[in-house]
Amino acid sequence: MAALLTILGYSVSDTIVVFDRTRENLLRAGMDNFEEIVNKSVNETFVRSINSSFTTLLALFSLYLFGGETIRYFILALIVGITFGTYSSIFVASPIVVSWHKWSQGRKQE
Repeated sequence: MAALLTILGYSVSDTIVVFDRTRENLLRAGMDNFEEIVNKSVNETFVRSINSSFTTLLALFSLYLFGGETIRYFILALIVGITFGTYSSIFVASPIVVSWHKWSQGRKQE
């Protein structure tokens, strides 16, 4: 349970960074082309997300290799979760927001 809550918090935090950058870029540029603004925001936060996940995974791999047997499965769950959480924050959450925006724009025009 602790591993799942940790992974959820890490993934949500990573997603919030991308969405906050999108909000900042929307305030600067307006709602002209939402897809391009989201793409720009993802590109701006991509390196930061990968670097923070890489350093976290580096520490987790060392704990997995040199830690005790009692925390091995906990660390393994964190490694898998942070890997998938980083992937979903970058490559899943933003396209969902763009699709949601298109859908809501289509509903407003009807």
